[in-house]
Amino acid sequence: MARPRAFDERQVLERAREQFWATGFAGTRMDDIARVTGLGKGSLYGAFGDKGKLFHRVFGDWCAAVVEVAEGVLSGGPDAEAMGRLSAYVRLMAENAASDAERRGCLLAKSVAELAGQDPVVAARSAGTMTALQALLRREIAAAQRHGDIDGAADPDELAALLLTVVRGLEAVGKAGLDPRTLSRVADTALAVLPRPTSANGDSGTV
Repeated sequence: MARPRAFDERQVLERAREQFWATGFAGTRMDDIARVTGLGKGSLYGAFGDKGKLFHRVFGDWCAAVVEVAEGVLSGGPDAEAMGRLSAYVRLMAENAASDAERRGCLLAKSVAELAGQDPVVAARSAGTMTALQALLRREIAAAQRHGDIDGAADPDELAALLLTVVRGLEAVGKAGLDPRTLSRVADTALAVLPRPTSANGDSGTV
């Protein structure tokens, strides 16, 4: 009969994540993980496998959390509230970027920059995460189009890709030092440039 684990798996994964986040995959040794978790390397290998498998677990959990945050805001619902949901999500991403006082950036972006070209698991998981985020944005854009808040002739996939690029880019420029007020204005501008429906007299409506 297998003995129950004498440690909190979630806590171990959180501490491993913090270490990978701070020093990157290449810069992190299993000795470092053992130190921050308080577990012996034998226990770590037995529970999670080698460093690569442990990182894939941490990275997968982070990607799932990124999508979960988006789902919490881009939750579907009445078409009349879709524009509000889009605005809330874009502005939330700007606020998150502005609140990163240590300028650590997003673990997703950092890991993709380091590993996507050489690690097919990271590449596939990051691509799946972007696809999921774009699908959530597209659903809300289509709802806003049905309600008349966004031009119905516009391609919702292209607009979703645009907003996805903005929200992911906010993290990068925030890490580089762009000030919070500018980040907020970027978010507002991205929302303002969404194409508005044209009324019968040729005027644009208000988004």
